[in-house]
Amino acid sequence: MNAFATPFVHLADRWRADSGDARILPDARLSGPMPWVIAIMIALTVVAAASGLALRNAARVASADLEGGVTVQIVSAAPAERNRQADAAMAALRRIPGVATSNRVAQDDLNALVEPWLGTRPGDDVESLPIPALIDVRLAGTATPDRVATLRARVLAVAPSARVDAQAGWLAPVFGAIGALQWMAGGLIALLAFATMSAVLLASRNALGNHRETIEVVHMLGGTDRQIARVFQRSMAVDAAAGGLAGLLLGLVAILMLGRQFAPLGSGMVSAAVLGWTDWIVIAAIPLLGVVLAVLTARLTVLAALRRML
Repeated sequence: MNAFATPFVHLADRWRADSGDARILPDARLSGPMPWVIAIMIALTVVAAASGLALRNAARVASADLEGGVTVQIVSAAPAERNRQADAAMAALRRIPGVATSNRVAQDDLNALVEPWLGTRPGDDVESLPIPALIDVRLAGTATPDRVATLRARVLAVAPSARVDAQAGWLAPVFGAIGALQWMAGGLIALLAFATMSAVLLASRNALGNHRETIEVVHMLGGTDRQIARVFQRSMAVDAAAGGLAGLLLGLVAILMLGRQFAPLGSGMVSAAVLGWTDWIVIAAIPLLGVVLAVLTARLTVLAALRRML
């Protein structure tokens, strides 16, 4: 039996209580498909929204960290020349206005980075390998193309083998991919909202078709379209609230499971992809928005159908 049946028939019974034709129907609200359809839609929406918000936070943190970052590489196969140019570049960087900090990455740290790829062992002459000397530079402000070009010219004057690049440029493709994923998450949320509206619309039309005779009786007894629509609204609100709560719980379980899967990666951007308290408020509001959307869809559908029916 349709989820709208019980409250609607009760409304008709009140209007024709003295006719002796009252029908008592079992309450089939939670046995119908609508709460479960809404639960699935809300769960998927919660996961999509959480993913989009986490990606936004990761991109924001990474962009802030790299905003004033510049990397200077001294690319030379000769260890002595490489060290000489690195020292000269460090001295030049200290004299350049706008450079907040400049730190040379220790050779032991570089060796540790390449060891898994080169298979080096204790005692190997890693120093003879053409591993660039790295200098981490932080500017007092954003690393704009003009500032990076000025910095490059000053460093190349004393270190011809140097390569100067803004750190944000390295991750530009990553930021582009994150932006595309965010748009996909937004598109998925829009599609889920459309699917929810379509399901409510079909359920409302089906309920109207099943109880057309009762609706005609209610109209003859003085019932208005708005009174009939309120019956459908209340029924849909209960179904949507039950489905929304179940969907929120399912979505939260999925988010926690995904968080546990990504936590062991431990990389910088993954660790930054966390949800803040404002993000959780947005996620908690999704079931409420789902209820509002379902109720409005049911009301508008019923009113439009009643105008054509009668």
